[in-house]
Parts: sequence; structure tokens; C-alpha cells
Amino acid sequence: MSEPRPLPRIVVAGTSSGVGKTTLVAGLIAALRRRGLVVQPFKCGPDYIDPTYHTHAAGRPCRNLDSWMLDDAGVAASFQRACHGADLAVIEGVMGLFDGSDYEDERASSAQIAKLLGAPVLLVLDISGAARSVAAMAGGYARFDPLVRVGACALNFAGSAAHAAGCTRALAAAGAPPALGWLPRNEAWRVPERHLGLVPGPERADPDRWLAPLAGAIEANFDLDAIIALARSAPPLQAVATPPATPAAGGPLLAVARDEAFAFYYPDNLELLEAAGARIVFFSPLRRELPPAHAAGVYLGGGYPELHAAALSAHTALWDDLRARHRRGSPVWAECGGFMVLAEALIDADGRRWPMAGLVPGVARMTGTLASLGYRQATARRANLLAGPGETLRGHEFHYSVWEGGGAAHSAWALRGTRGPGTADDGYADGTLLASYLHIHLGQHPRLAPRLVAHLRAAAERTFQPNPS
Repeated sequence: MSEPRPLPRIVVAGTSSGVGKTTLVAGLIAALRRRGLVVQPFKCGPDYIDPTYHTHAAGRPCRNLDSWMLDDAGVAASFQRACHGADLAVIEGVMGLFDGSDYEDERASSAQIAKLLGAPVLLVLDISGAARSVAAMAGGYARFDPLVRVGACALNFAGSAAHAAGCTRALAAAGAPPALGWLPRNEAWRVPERHLGLVPGPERADPDRWLAPLAGAIEANFDLDAIIALARSAPPLQAVATPPATPAAGGPLLAVARDEAFAFYYPDNLELLEAAGARIVFFSPLRRELPPAHAAGVYLGGGYPELHAAALSAHTALWDDLRARHRRGSPVWAECGGFMVLAEALIDADGRRWPMAGLVPGVARMTGTLASLGYRQATARRANLLAGPGETLRGHEFHYSVWEGGGAAHSAWALRGTRGPGTADDGYADGTLLASYLHIHLGQHPRLAPRLVAHLRAAAERTFQPNPS
């Protein structure tokens, strides 16, 4: 049996959304890094945007820990694979500490991740407009589930140092988890928002100018030694087998679109594909790049194509390339934003129509309101790159557009939410083309990455076989 591994770790969770978890976690990671620690960041749930801030702060890719799409063993494997070489892991929670995929149980909550990993919780409290009541709040969260160890609190949006000191005394007097530090309300630290959430970190012109004073405030107002001690109090984790991160030489090449329009990828997905034998190369559609001619397949992830519709529509060489690849049976996998640009056209928020690839019938139309959000069970209507007919996978949807005029002739999935028996058709599957709004984590089953890589190998053998001499 493998020896237990000492992996210091902490979950930074909130009482609800909007308490400043992302800001505080980014600053905490940067402050710990200033001490010379190698910090591995994580985000609970299917978030792509918050992790960009933690990636920048840590200098290491932030990973998602999703206990709805992955089983318990998958969460443990993903965590330990990412922590290789790190001194400490900081895990940002999702919504409130106990909020998950439904109202009745803990699945997909920060609390469940904390329990699966044996990680203590640093609870973020919004103390604006509150005083002694913060002790009642913290005490209630600490007692709600005895298996979740709320080890300490972080006070956010303090009106003054005296306000923070008073709330700290209130926690101590009530026997609630102690406060290990505080941050004032500071509009300079507020992360700008747009549809789908925060503006991604790489798009900001001044990430270091934003992060440096935040890290300084964490250093000045928090007991970092106590936070490190709390993380080190986590019990050793039983080591689990994780696939190698380095692909075998000579594997099929998968071209992955990556730029401001296509930025939503699980790092685990790319690593699992590499572990299954694929080689990954990135290209930027916005910079008018094409997939390498010798790439066996193309992966178009989610993002914000609607904000770059004019530039993408003008890149007709890419759409010609993808249509040619599809005709010769090369795998093309598109998720959400990638799905939108494979339609005949993208209609933006102002009603302007931008021609796109035309590989998928119909148009993607921005609605101005949230069209779909939540976890989905996806049953394959027909064979596709990831599943056979009738197989069910788990995924997540979050989009402000709708697909119109596509029809059900080549529907990829029958989707069902976490509540209710109803299903709805989604996406498009045609041979080696799979396109839908669904985001899928390949770590949910060991067959998924090898299955996609097998399609890549078959396409490479058909297309790039040397001519007989």
C-alpha cells in the first residue's frame, strides 16, 4: 500500500457568493509565494474564470476540483497529480460553504471537497454592516456539519481596523473559529464583471498592479504563520496512482484553440489527453493562425467568441480548414464558444450577423440573458467522439446564447438537469464532429481520454500514411 503523503492544504470558503473569496485567495497565494512557498491553486466546481487570477498569482495552473463530474477517487487523483512539487495547496470554494448541486445534500459543495481531502476551512465573512453578529454566523457554520473543520475566519470588507478588531473580539468571546486577518473594502481590488462572471485575469492590463498591493495588505493584516500552520494541520493523504503527465513521443497531434476568444479549458483534460498519448499544440484563431497541417484533430473550447465575432468571421481560412478536416474524418471537438463558431453564423448582442464555419446547421444568437446554467447528465443520442449510443456522461452548461434552426437530426445529447425528469436535446454530432454547449471533464471516467486519442490516431493513420515506394 502507498505511504500517506503530507500535503498541506486549506479550503478558503465563503458564507455565500459575493463575500470576496476570489480576491482574498489571489492575494493570499501571492503573499505565500513571496515567502518562497510553491503554492498550488484550486477552484471548486466548474469555473474557468476565477482560476485565471489564481494561476497568475501562483505561477502554476489553477485546477478545478469538481465532485459532481468526478467521483471521490477522481477528485483525489486530480488533486494529487496537480500538487506535485508544491509546498501547499490553496483551494477556493464555490458559492457558500455548504452549497452544491442541489438543496438537499452536499454533492459538489466546498464542504464535500474539504471532507474528501481532509482539508481545514478558512471561512470568509463579509463583515460590512455587521458587528457581534459575525460570531453567530461563524459559530453556525462551524457547527452545521461536525465533519467539516472550520478552523479559522478571514474578515472581509471591514470599515476600519477598529471594526475588524471588534469583530475579532466577538468571535473569540463566543468561542467561534478565530479570525486570522482582515481586509478593508477597497474598490481598487474589485474584480470587474461581465456576462459569464469576472473578466478573466489575462485580459486585464494591470494584473500585477492590482495584485501587488493586495498581497501587501494580506501580509500586513493576516497572520500568515497561523494560516500555514492550519494548512499543515491537515492529515496525510493516502497516495493514489496518477497517470504520467508526459506524452509518448510520436503520438497524434491535437491542435487546441487558445486565445481571448477560446480560453475555457480544464488543465486536467489536456494532461489526461497527453497521458493517453496525444501531443498538444496551441493556435490562436484571433491572430489568424491555423491548426498545423499535420494535426490529427482540433479542439475548440469555450470562451468569448461573441466579443470577437468580426475577427473570427473574417478568418475564413480557418473555417475552410475545419470543413476540409471534417470531410476527411479528422476529429473536431467543440465546447460552448467553440460550438457557437461552428454554426452557420453568430448573431451578437447588437443583432449583427457574422458568418462562421457552417459545420453545424443553424445560428448561435446572443440573448442578453442567461440561457442555461447548471450541471447536466448527458446521454449520447448517437455515437460520438466521447460516448457510444446511450452512454451517459456528466457535464456543465453556462451560456448566454441559444442555438436556433439546428433541428434534431444529428442531436448529440439528451440532457437532464440535477432536478426533474425532463430531458432536452443539445448539440450536434456527425461522424468525428462533436459540438455542443456542454463542458465535459475527461477525468470522470478512465475511458474518455483514450477514446478521443484513439480517434486521433485513426485519423492520423488515414490522412498521413506514407505513400508506398
